[in-house]
Amino acid sequence: MRKLIILLAATCAVAVAGCNTVSGAGRDVSSVGKAVTNTANDAKN
Repeated sequence: MRKLIILLAATCAVAVAGCNTVSGAGRDVSSVGKAVTNTANDAKN
């Protein structure tokens, strides 16, 4: 039972770290997209 609890805790820790990584990557991609959009709008004007 103790091994199961340790395994479950480790799995949860990895899942939480993975979610933070994906969330951070999403913000980075969004930031790049906004920069490209702003540059295109500046070039159009």
